[in-house]
Amino acid sequence: MTEDNVVQAYPLNIRGDLSSAPGRGLWLIKWFFAIPHFIVLFFLSIASFVVWFIAWWAILFIARYPRDMFNFNVGVMRWMWRVSFYAGALGTDRYPPFSLAPDDDYPADLHVEYPERLSRVNVIFKWWLFAIPHYIIISFFDGLGLAVSIVTGVALLFTGRYIEGLLGIQMALNRWKWRVYGYTSLMYDKYPPFEFDTSTR
Repeated sequence: MTEDNVVQAYPLNIRGDLSSAPGRGLWLIKWFFAIPHFIVLFFLSIASFVVWFIAWWAILFIARYPRDMFNFNVGVMRWMWRVSFYAGALGTDRYPPFSLAPDDDYPADLHVEYPERLSRVNVIFKWWLFAIPHYIIISFFDGLGLAVSIVTGVALLFTGRYIEGLLGIQMALNRWKWRVYGYTSLMYDKYPPFEFDTSTR
């Protein structure tokens, strides 16, 4: 699958660039450096849920996701992904920006196409009933992602190299999860594919 096809195939796309090998031991304390982000994201997540609730009613009555609300929730997701790429996937040592905005210069980013119209019927069911098969699958992903991160960290510690195949696995796990998250966040009607896509874009 080419990069162009990946971008066009689904409304949500994540990017994770391994531009240079992360440091050997920094990954051991990245979680500590990320604490300010965790605090901010805690409050942003609460706000995001409120926005999601309001958007649910808007879609039900007018079949549209208010654009400002949409952009806010995409921004929160983007922020979460950047912190995850930094402290979870260990893909970069560049500290994530405190920003909701897209940034092509940062090694990780997330984009969602804005939908001009959404199904009033789907909005009732997609965030719980339709997504159950995906919920079952991604319930195993966090443990697998943690295991891959540990192997990545140990490899970095002893070899100073990031095993690129492991980055592909991290991207596939996260791409699957974020597509489901975007779908259940009511951002599009296109059902998430059952696809393990290891591309970085």
